[in-house]
Amino acid sequence: MGGGSVAADELRLLIERAERLAEEKKGIADDEKDVFAEAKGRGYDPKAIRRIIAIRKKNKEDYREEEAILETYLAALGMI
Repeated sequence: MGGGSVAADELRLLIERAERLAEEKKGIADDEKDVFAEAKGRGYDPKAIRRIIAIRKKNKEDYREEEAILETYLAALGMI
């Protein structure tokens, strides 16, 4: 029976840790939302900022390759 108590304590600690992380994640999401609202209030385009952030996460070669493929497809569709 003692083993069950240890397992229950371990499970409770894991659940509490996951709950704390979820609270932190919500706080960070709220902070991020505030940053984008501030950017919009100052006249910046939040969609463009999000796109720049996504680009900055990528390897330069991967980004260049994606852009080249996109440009090829757009040209084939007569969009550029």
